[in-house]
Amino acid sequence: MSRLAVPKTYKLFIGGKFPRSESGRTFEILSAKGDFLANAAKASRKDARDAVKAARGAVSGWSGATAYNRGQVLYRIAELLEGRRGQFIDEIQRGENVSRAIAERQVDDAIDRWVWYAGWADKYTQVAGNANPVAGPFFNLSVPEPTGVVAMIAPQDSSLLGLVSVVAPALVTGNTVVVVASERFPLSAITLAEVLATSDVPGGVVNVLTGSPAEIAPWLASHADVNALDLAGAEDLDWVDLQISAADTLKRVLPPEGDAFPSLDRITAFTETKTVWHTKSML
Repeated sequence: MSRLAVPKTYKLFIGGKFPRSESGRTFEILSAKGDFLANAAKASRKDARDAVKAARGAVSGWSGATAYNRGQVLYRIAELLEGRRGQFIDEIQRGENVSRAIAERQVDDAIDRWVWYAGWADKYTQVAGNANPVAGPFFNLSVPEPTGVVAMIAPQDSSLLGLVSVVAPALVTGNTVVVVASERFPLSAITLAEVLATSDVPGGVVNVLTGSPAEIAPWLASHADVNALDLAGAEDLDWVDLQISAADTLKRVLPPEGDAFPSLDRITAFTETKTVWHTKSML
């Protein structure tokens, strides 16, 4: 006897919880062949504001954690993702209509990127910071610090790898994130949120919104409590207008790009340099 399907409605991920959109709106997630996969929440302006508020509240705790601890948390995400590898492969296959081999490669690359960035957590400051030569009996040290709340438009042609590629490097330095997932392929982003919720990531450090980037991005770009904007997946949007909106509140902006390959530049893109002077002992 065959069982009836149980259609699932996925929710947003804000502040470590899974709320429905305050608007009550949903949209259908379809496979590449047009088959129904699930329903997803369609985030609104109010949802974006709630996500920013959650991210702001998490900044001090996450940026104040030791670099070693942040690295361990990112590595834990990779472990949990590995444990659900089969589920992610299946979702990517159905959603993107790719071969199993391609789906496996995307999931494995996503796992590897978490591990790669985890390894940089307690090392990037030695590369990005420095001791500056000065005249006089002083130490002069430049140290990178997190920018704060980073709003992101994830690459739209990738359900999992694109999102991981922008979120992971921002977390390394202690930033918190509000990310708008791929509108066409949101399923793996939502499943990744379930992984984050069961990992050691504190609530509010990563907030995942699903829905229309064109609708949500302008509110994130103009929000005064967002410190930086990653437009990696905004190439089909009017991203110049988003830059102009971001400039009103002096946000740092990373323009659209293709696949966000792992790099130290993506880690340091959302850091600020603090320079400290200290007198040398005259004894």
